Amino acid sequence: MSDDTLHEDSPPHAGLTVDVVSDVMCPWCYIGKRRLEKAAAQAETALDIRWRPYQLDPTLPPEGKDRQLYLAEKFGSPERAEEIYANVRAAGEMEGIAFALERIEVSPNTLNAHRLIRWAAGAGRQDAVVEALFAGYFLHGRRIGDAGELVRIAGEAGMDGDLVADLLAGDADRQKVVEEIELARRMGVTGVPTFIIGGRYAVIGAQPSEVLLEAFSAAAAAHNANDNVPA
Repeated sequence: MSDDTLHEDSPPHAGLTVDVVSDVMCPWCYIGKRRLEKAAAQAETALDIRWRPYQLDPTLPPEGKDRQLYLAEKFGSPERAEEIYANVRAAGEMEGIAFALERIEVSPNTLNAHRLIRWAAGAGRQDAVVEALFAGYFLHGRRIGDAGELVRIAGEAGMDGDLVADLLAGDADRQKVVEEIELARRMGVTGVPTFIIGGRYAVIGAQPSEVLLEAFSAAAAAHNANDNVPA
């Protein structure tokens, strides 16, 4: 990703950039957020964390798909899905996330959720919105593909709900989000979460906080070394 793309529409911040390519219907991305928070709390350098869009399943219709049908198509059966999600539940417990997957009734198309996340960056509420989307979906089964639900989540996270409603009713930033997802795919991102640190180091998957800390240190050292190169 170019520097312009990575920082578009976001207020300026000082610190090492951490671009998190993520999808809010991805349970490992929620786990990755908790591990990132642990690493950030221990980091020796200031971080500028930015959430970037990805869609695990862009073929889902705008209204989403019945969860049980979706799991049957994806894994063969809801029972097989539960076996696979056992690892997710266990990892979530270790990070303080009590996944309530049984509450999810609809598997969402997340494009509009990513539009909201993009706008939240400009409002300085991106982390709050991302957290509300993850928690709403995985803990409470909220329908995060529904425009009305997204407006409520935006308001709860401190954004202007009326403005968000107006934006969602149109096509504002829809193409920009699609293009950013396509850019991530062209860069080789095939799974999420992917953490792009300092614009040069990629950490793939919900890695332990120690792995992220090592990447922060390496990126910061490389940045400092470049700053010290004589012109």
